[in-house]
Amino acid sequence: MLKLFGACRPSAALFRTTAAAAAAAAQPSAPLATGPQQDQRTFYEFRTYSIRPDQNLAFLKLTNEKIHLRTAHSQLIGYWTVEYGGLNKVFHIWQYDSYSQRAAVRAALAQDPSWISEYISKALPLLTAQDNEVSYLVPWSRLKSPPQQGGVFELATFQMRPGGPAVWGGAFQAAMSAHDAPGYGKLLGAFHSEFGLLNRVQALWWFESADHRAECRHKAHTDPRVVAAVRNSVAHLDAQRNQLMSPCPFSPMK
Repeated sequence: MLKLFGACRPSAALFRTTAAAAAAAAQPSAPLATGPQQDQRTFYEFRTYSIRPDQNLAFLKLTNEKIHLRTAHSQLIGYWTVEYGGLNKVFHIWQYDSYSQRAAVRAALAQDPSWISEYISKALPLLTAQDNEVSYLVPWSRLKSPPQQGGVFELATFQMRPGGPAVWGGAFQAAMSAHDAPGYGKLLGAFHSEFGLLNRVQALWWFESADHRAECRHKAHTDPRVVAAVRNSVAHLDAQRNQLMSPCPFSPMK
C-alpha cells in the first residue's frame, strides 16, 4: 500500500499544477502592448513608381500637367524624384483620415473619366513597377514643413528587429533626436509601417543641399552625443537604406 500511495503522489502534484494553471488562465489578463499606442486615425500611403528609363521625362511632364486630376480627390503631401539610392523612380506621400476615405477615393478615381483618359491610361505604359506602403507617424513625431524651399530630401529607411517599439522605440527616438538638432538636417517626420514590411521605420529629412547633407554626415561621425545615441539604436537594426530626392515642381512639400 505504501508503494502504491507513493506512486500516486506525482499524479496528485500534477493535478494541483494543472488546476492552478487553469485558475490563472481564468483570471483577467493585462492587455499586451508593443509600445506607445497610435492616437490618430490619419495615415500616410507611401508610393514608389519605377519608370521606363527612356520615358522618365515623358512621365514627369505628364504628371506635372495632370496631377490636379489626382489631387482633386485627396491630399498630396509631397512628390519627389529619386536622385541617389535608385534610378528612374518617383516617391510620393498621400494623406488619408481613414481607410474608408481611401476606399472612397479609389472608387471615385475609377469612375473619373478625366483621370482615366487624360492621365492613368497614358501613365501606366510608362511605368515598369508600382509599390505602396501604409505608415503612421510614430507617437512622438509630427509632420513638419521644411524651413525653406529649395533644398533636398532624404528618406532614410530602417528595418528594425521584430519586437516593435516596446523593444526599440526609445533607442530609435534618441537616435533621431540626436540628429534633429541645430547644425544638422531637419526631421520632417518619422513613420512606422502598418502595411508592407513590418518593423520598418522611415525618417524624412530636409537639407539645404546634397553638400549640406554630406557635411552633416561627416559632422555626426565626430559628435559624441550622436555617436552614443546611434550605437544604442544599432543593436536593434537589421538593415537600412536611404534615398536622396528632389521635389517635383508641383510637390506641396518642397
